[in-house]
Amino acid sequence: MTRPDPRELLAIFAGGFVGAIARVALSESLPADPGQWPWATFAANIAGALVLGYFGALLHERRPIPSTRLRFVGTGLCGALTTFSAMQLEILRMLDGAHYALAAAYALIGIGAGVAAVALATSAGRRVLKTT
Repeated sequence: MTRPDPRELLAIFAGGFVGAIARVALSESLPADPGQWPWATFAANIAGALVLGYFGALLHERRPIPSTRLRFVGTGLCGALTTFSAMQLEILRMLDGAHYALAAAYALIGIGAGVAAVALATSAGRRVLKTT
């Protein structure tokens, strides 16, 4: 078993700190009841998909891949910012409150928008690489 690189661990910690602070700020500024659209989680997940797609494209095209940057952005920042599990709990609360249409819309739009965001951001990142 190899020992973790302390620089990578520090990058994950620093990115996680930034992502967690952003997530808390969003949650506190946009609270939602089970019968409302959960804008905080939606915004965090879409923002994380955009960041991961864009910087993932930039970082993966470089050889060798700068592992500390990848860990900071991917594992740390986006890992702490985004939350699929919170989305699932919000959907369950909507279903428990008989908000079936809202739950279905949130599930479909949340996943669809996340996939679209990462695809668009990846494409944008690749275009930037071609111009540099």
